[in-house]
Amino acid sequence: MMAMFGLKQESTDSLPLSREELRTIVLEAGNMIPKRHQRMLISILDLENVTVDEIMVPRNDITGIDIHDSVDEIINQISNCQHTRLPVYRDSIDNIVGILHVRQLPRILADKENFSPEDLLEYTREPYFVPLGTQLHIQLRNFQNKKIRLGLVVDEYGDIQGIVTLEDILEEIVGEFTTDIMTFNQDIHLQDDGSVLIDGTVVIRDINRQLHWDLPMDGPKTLNGLILETLETIPDPGTSLRIGRFTIEIMQLSENAVKTVRIVEQPLASDIESTG
Repeated sequence: MMAMFGLKQESTDSLPLSREELRTIVLEAGNMIPKRHQRMLISILDLENVTVDEIMVPRNDITGIDIHDSVDEIINQISNCQHTRLPVYRDSIDNIVGILHVRQLPRILADKENFSPEDLLEYTREPYFVPLGTQLHIQLRNFQNKKIRLGLVVDEYGDIQGIVTLEDILEEIVGEFTTDIMTFNQDIHLQDDGSVLIDGTVVIRDINRQLHWDLPMDGPKTLNGLILETLETIPDPGTSLRIGRFTIEIMQLSENAVKTVRIVEQPLASDIESTG
């Protein structure tokens, strides 16, 4: 590999390359490395800079099964499940009892008449917990060592904050598994006039990756959090603000959070302004 980049073996033996030096080599390789492979290599080097809480599915968006729900509700939920793994809990996601894999669903649905919610416990496996702030390169190794593909992210108090999967980390390396935005994120809607309608709960990192934007990521993780931090108040519908080159209009509120916004990308403006 070093010979491909014109480096002498003796120099690398005595002076190990740092991560930044490796990044420079990859970026300067030019046509020696295909662009797609180059992006993947850079993404691997960047795993140390990203933590699980930046890519996890946040707590409010977790889909799970409450075994205290009615039999009909549970059967309907697992019959229309779009996930390969579902958390199973009692009353609250913080009281989780296990993880149910979709491959177990045919056995569960085989005898609907005699089905009991407690029967789910027979098919679940023990949940795996991940500390908030774990770096992705460490979590990738942990998933590999434990042969597990899903972890529940918990804070210092043990409260569940979200879910991270092996697929989430792999997407950080190879990119989204689909190129159709409307397919892989139903909370981002491209409009005919060039604006974008986005749900306030969407993670800023996902927005930037999917739309090739550069909304700030050094503070709040979600779009709602970024807006509230910028305005320092809960806005009314119709309020507009500008963050960098993006004009954001509040479309809908839900309780004390921004539910839907319309964003227009502007060619200029690096300052942050707001109007009501």
